[in-house]
Amino acid sequence: MAKKFIDIMDTSMRDGFQSVFGGRVKFEDFSPCIEAARNAGLTHLEFGGGARFQAPLFYLNEDPFEIMDKFRELAGPDANLQTLSRGVNTVALDTAPRDVIEMHAKLFKKHGTTTIRNFDALNDVQNLTYSGEMIVKHGLKHEVVVTLMDLPPGCTGAHDVKFYETTLRAILDAGIPYHSVCFKDASGTSSPQKIYETIKMARKLLPEDTHIRLHSHETAGVSISCYLAALEGGADGLDTAVAPVSGGTSQPDLLVLMHALKGKNYDLGLDIYKVREYEEFFKNQLKDYFIPPEATHVSPVISFSPMPGGALTANTQMMRDFDLLDKFDAVINEMQEVVSKGGFGTSVTPVSQFYFQQAFNNVVAGKWEKIADGYGKMVLGYFGRTPVAPDPEVVKHAVEQLKLEPTTENPVDIAERDEKKGIAYWTKQLENEGIPTTEENVFIAVSGQTKGIIFLKGNAQCQVRKLSTMPELKKGATNTMDVENRKVMRVSVGEKEFEVQVETMKDKEKK
Repeated sequence: MAKKFIDIMDTSMRDGFQSVFGGRVKFEDFSPCIEAARNAGLTHLEFGGGARFQAPLFYLNEDPFEIMDKFRELAGPDANLQTLSRGVNTVALDTAPRDVIEMHAKLFKKHGTTTIRNFDALNDVQNLTYSGEMIVKHGLKHEVVVTLMDLPPGCTGAHDVKFYETTLRAILDAGIPYHSVCFKDASGTSSPQKIYETIKMARKLLPEDTHIRLHSHETAGVSISCYLAALEGGADGLDTAVAPVSGGTSQPDLLVLMHALKGKNYDLGLDIYKVREYEEFFKNQLKDYFIPPEATHVSPVISFSPMPGGALTANTQMMRDFDLLDKFDAVINEMQEVVSKGGFGTSVTPVSQFYFQQAFNNVVAGKWEKIADGYGKMVLGYFGRTPVAPDPEVVKHAVEQLKLEPTTENPVDIAERDEKKGIAYWTKQLENEGIPTTEENVFIAVSGQTKGIIFLKGNAQCQVRKLSTMPELKKGATNTMDVENRKVMRVSVGEKEFEVQVETMKDKEKK
């Protein structure tokens, strides 16, 4: 019997960068990896969207549209280049009006995109309808998404197979045009059995020729088990990355998956030795980038407080910038209550950011003493319907502090009334700054707002963490650097370099 072909999307140059480096990787540093991916036989690549739209603007002083154009040129005309969109948020963190949602689809088609994966963190289907229609209208393939996670222990009411079936049926009933269906677990917390049952349910519910795929992260340590379960349930595609942006907070490593599939009746259409060459090439290209320790670890407690890999490192990078990393563990612990009382929206951008911001506020200011704007608007319904009703006391705090009343109105209709979210407003801002009002510039301004204007004026700064630019305290074979208020020593052993943490007795006494 012929083996079943399984499509692999290489996420290294989008989600891999986001999950390990917070998206802060210069194009010139990774562009040679595109040809290396082609040589390895990888033709389905994630190349933009998500945090890889804003991060180049905010931290790299790079135009994301120019990056997409160059990527397409290097990948070739036949590559399936995919981006990530957050439903009615597109690639920003707030709801967009209809003209911006359409502009997103139009421009991403123009700049080399083949497929847009489109999700809503609340699994509110009304947030997928218009965005999905615009993606298809402009000649792109639409991969519609059901977002997954496991609830913290002891919590019930959503994120079980029945909940996902209800969501999928709602997508079908809404008549949303789509070309494939993805089950996306950004925190990697779903159990393998639930994945198996969910994919099996979808295979029975969807038309026979529907392409079904799973996206997960290794954060909780069960991603390969979940991928095997998905294949047993009938999945057609999986997302993987290569080192040094695989495993840990990122997608499972492609070589690890290929090893796990030995002896099974699946064909990835790849040569394991060519994939190994690609992985070694990729590691060499990024050898100067500082890899945050938390990006390489599997967390046994992440299922208690689901924090997706892509948001985890973005937040820790931010906390490093402001010297607040010592509060990270307390914030993660606080997230369990924030998630359970917030209505169980999936912990994926932007909801994961809302969770993190509220957990941070609870740690710093006291429980519910300061409601984060995004979290408060979410529990009040301004981004759509949460899977279950939020805690009444939290809703009360949000009403009092944000001076807003709960709503059931369509989030896009709310955005339509806010002129500061529309194309006309930001076109005027560009005119006032003397910046050309191309559609690309307008969209950069809409999605980046003040930081987008700063970039377009040529005033953005590059904030990349490289080992070669970190302050060296010693020279020679042994280099000591002050990294995040801890001493890290680079020790050369033969041709290899290792990082070790140096802790003095005084450091221990401070703890």
